[in-house]
Amino acid sequence: MIRVLIVDDQALFRSGIRMLVESQPDLFCVGEAADGAQAARLADEQQPHVVLMDVRMPVLDGISATARIVAAQPQVRVVVLTTFDLDEAAARAIRAGASGFILKDAEPELVLAAIRTVHAGNEVVAASATRELFKAFGRQRQSAPAAFSVLTDRERQIFGLAAKGLSNTEIARSEFVAEATVKTHISRILAKLGLRDRVQLVVFAYEHGLAGERA
Repeated sequence: MIRVLIVDDQALFRSGIRMLVESQPDLFCVGEAADGAQAARLADEQQPHVVLMDVRMPVLDGISATARIVAAQPQVRVVVLTTFDLDEAAARAIRAGASGFILKDAEPELVLAAIRTVHAGNEVVAASATRELFKAFGRQRQSAPAAFSVLTDRERQIFGLAAKGLSNTEIARSEFVAEATVKTHISRILAKLGLRDRVQLVVFAYEHGLAGERA
């Protein structure tokens, strides 16, 4: 059973999402929060697997709430709810630790798929879309951290392709290797760099000027 916490300052919207979640046999709503501070408290109490997080709320916004929740419970996956495809707030929330974002007017099937996808350990926004998001709302880049030097040459090659938004299948085709091999490399890269998922890999690459890294 996937435990879901719903966070939004609009009661009617929360109610609709809750009804959708609880219509599924494999999903369970552990609570609702009207602001980020309440969300952080409930996340600590209820231990959700997935948090659906609005970004613009009173008391504490969804960006700060995401950072608090992820810092306290690294295993929790946060999906940001936004009204715009290219939203700076969504970019900031991903930087804070969210695993992706979906539009508030998304079809119900997409919302359910997003919950299941992040619970399975995957991102809900393609790495290529994340890259475009960060290109639109870029920040001053930092120098590459020392941790990057621990990657092997092969891992740097895979890192560079993943940072460009290529899927595992596309990387496998480009490098003439099995997709399972690419998955293994990606897992090792994430572990070595202390990153949660491919979305965070793209954020890391963009912020450290490594989006074009190949060797």
